[in-house]
Amino acid sequence: MDSKLLTQLYERYAKELYLYIYSFCHSHSMAEDIRQETFLKAILSLSNQHTNMKAWLYMVARNLSINAIKKEKRVCHIKEIEALEDMELNGASLLHTILTKERNQLLYHALDYLPTTKKEILILQYFGQLSQKEIATILHITPENVRVLSYRAKKELKLYLEENGYDIS
Repeated sequence: MDSKLLTQLYERYAKELYLYIYSFCHSHSMAEDIRQETFLKAILSLSNQHTNMKAWLYMVARNLSINAIKKEKRVCHIKEIEALEDMELNGASLLHTILTKERNQLLYHALDYLPTTKKEILILQYFGQLSQKEIATILHITPENVRVLSYRAKKELKLYLEENGYDIS
């Protein structure tokens, strides 16, 4: 693989892949390791002619995440992702930063209450910005199933937030 192409892939997808992987393991160090391993696999095996590199990277990241969690044989606990949020500060006001952090933590916590497949679909849709067809390929389900599960996941997420007293208007 061309090093220029790999650099472009990394710059474009590193952050969102980290968030996706982190949603599996809730561990900063494990997510970093898996993200690096994902790009290493890209160096070793992805051809320049591959038609959808983003979907391929997500599929590799998903498989590596699942394997790493199985290998650890433990459930990781939720940790704050301060390092990532520190990168995003870029001069934002302190109040805005605090409110954004709180909202993101609330949403991330709520996502954890969804079943794994529904959680993955929402993360891939909104954080990974993948199409239903791409998500279907990654999860080995039909695009119609992705659409239905996405709809149900959003309803469950809204219900969870409302039941816990959060204003989502």
